[in-house]
Amino acid sequence: MRWFFGALLVLVVGVAVYLGSAVVSLGGLVEAARAGDGAAILARTDTVRLRRSLVDQIVIAYLRQLGQDRPVKPWERLAANTYGASIADAMIAKMLTAENLTAILNKGTINSAGAPTVNMLRLTEIDTSRVFETLMRISPVKPTEFLIRFGETESAGGISIHFEGDGWKLSGIQLPAAAVQVLAQDLINSKGRNG
Repeated sequence: MRWFFGALLVLVVGVAVYLGSAVVSLGGLVEAARAGDGAAILARTDTVRLRRSLVDQIVIAYLRQLGQDRPVKPWERLAANTYGASIADAMIAKMLTAENLTAILNKGTINSAGAPTVNMLRLTEIDTSRVFETLMRISPVKPTEFLIRFGETESAGGISIHFEGDGWKLSGIQLPAAAVQVLAQDLINSKGRNG
């Protein structure tokens, strides 16, 4: 019986440390965003995963827009996943500068070259000193990745953080549907401009 309670205690302490480290890292990211410190934000970001996350969201929204009037053909899906993804990747690369990433997290403004400015809830609205409120925003995605919701539901947007090496890093921004639609429309418009 002592073994059981000892193992249970170790498990509870381990989970508390694990979640606590995520909340502490989130707090550092929130403070960097509030301070407008783009270098600190980039230091706490896995830019490759973040870029892939945003590109995937835009390509999926693009395919949805394409399929509204008619079924999407297999070659169109292939083209969207290759050519469209490369255009979306270039668009996202312009968005992921230290200045733009800070604006997204601090002010909730998403600027794209050809699209109008889109707003979403801000990361800086999260008060990490309210630990239980912060924990209510966290949803596990994988054992090493959490989604932090900005609002009551995932549709309000949020961020993903994942554990890498010695800490948690920003690995995705979950854009609200309206923001993704605007960026997908920008992808359609840029496709028309480029060929």
